[in-house]
Amino acid sequence: MSAASELVSTPLGELRLDASEVGLTAIHFPSERAQAATRHHSNPILDHAKRELAAYFQQGLTRFTVPLDWQGTPFQQAVWQALKLIPYGETVSYRDIALTIGRPRSARPVGGAIGRNPLPIIVPCHRVIGSDRSLTGFSGGLWIKERLLNLEGGLPLA
Repeated sequence: MSAASELVSTPLGELRLDASEVGLTAIHFPSERAQAATRHHSNPILDHAKRELAAYFQQGLTRFTVPLDWQGTPFQQAVWQALKLIPYGETVSYRDIALTIGRPRSARPVGGAIGRNPLPIIVPCHRVIGSDRSLTGFSGGLWIKERLLNLEGGLPLA
């Protein structure tokens, strides 16, 4: 099985999913530079991701099981693993993630790693908010972050 991409329609617009032979490698939001999605052949990882995303947007899935294949530094991977621990419908701060990975003074670098998360939604970076409970940057745009938090019932009150 070779690398493949596919477009999937969601309430957020058309997302591009990329997968390797090992797992899902990226999710691209509609606002990102569009590249044509090609499907080399049937890809069970893309099929799995599409089923889970559809269930998530219908509020029938709170935890993803699709295999992931992300590439990043050890620090980024530690941050991304910590993101996976944030429960559905809850939010945490950048400082909380820094504490989780044992780097309490690294809130800013944590923010940088979160901004490079290649698998938003599935690795729920939208659940990270400012320490003052405000919505902060999001690769797909704050309107997407707000919609995802509303979907999960976790929109913070600032």
